[in-house]
Amino acid sequence: MSATGESLGAGPEARDGAGAEAQSDGRAAPGGLDVASMAGIGLALFAILGGSILKGTGLAALWNVAAFVIVIVGTLAATLMQFRMAAFKHGMRMFSWVIRSPANDPAEAVQKIVAWSQVARKEGLLGLESTAEEEPDPFLRKGLQLLVDGSEPEMMRNILEVDIMTREAKDNQGAKVYESMGIYAPTLGIIGAVMGLIAVMGNLADPSKLGSGIATAFTATIYGIASANLFFLPVGQKLKNAVAADTTYREMLVEGMVSIAHGENPRNIETKLNGYLGAD
Repeated sequence: MSATGESLGAGPEARDGAGAEAQSDGRAAPGGLDVASMAGIGLALFAILGGSILKGTGLAALWNVAAFVIVIVGTLAATLMQFRMAAFKHGMRMFSWVIRSPANDPAEAVQKIVAWSQVARKEGLLGLESTAEEEPDPFLRKGLQLLVDGSEPEMMRNILEVDIMTREAKDNQGAKVYESMGIYAPTLGIIGAVMGLIAVMGNLADPSKLGSGIATAFTATIYGIASANLFFLPVGQKLKNAVAADTTYREMLVEGMVSIAHGENPRNIETKLNGYLGAD
């Protein structure tokens, strides 16, 4: 499994009712604003808009409907051709991970697992039955139920790792939506530039039409390269980082619950799981 939105991405669900309803698939509710993402978006806008102003071309020169249709709409069309609609929609939903860091606290999860191990040592695995019923995260609830049912540790690991791999594959597919857009956009920018030059060449006898053709050519190139390198590709990589971090987080949860099944000492479990915290 891969190790990534760089931080432990999607984690346990929010405890409040609204968060639980919004994240019915067990994914983390949004946390605070991702400062790095917001700074990156601001600097990207400044680089393009500010650069245009400093160069003396003005903001109006950056807007061209024909270039927008060719590059942005064309990029969406190519991406829809590549992915199934379910994967495309999932990728669009994942964009919120870039703006708001998923609410995830690995240290809190370690303490929770340690507390469960203490209950299991004192009352037996059946002592976790009420905890399993009240746990809001479906993934943890499933693991606790396997513990209560007396499943073999390796059987538990296999069952839960299937969930992790399935989730990771689905989320990586969503991240690849943006990576694909980052590949298509520059190519569509070149197509837009060529189309603009064709318009110029076809209207050499009419100087009034030369300006719009040249504008389309250059603006399309800007749209393609800028959208790919300042948006699509960075977003795709950040989402891949979040997916890998979520995988690491859930592997930690599995390791903790399997350790409980093995009857390991709570202190040893805590020491083992603390090793995962350095991955944040």
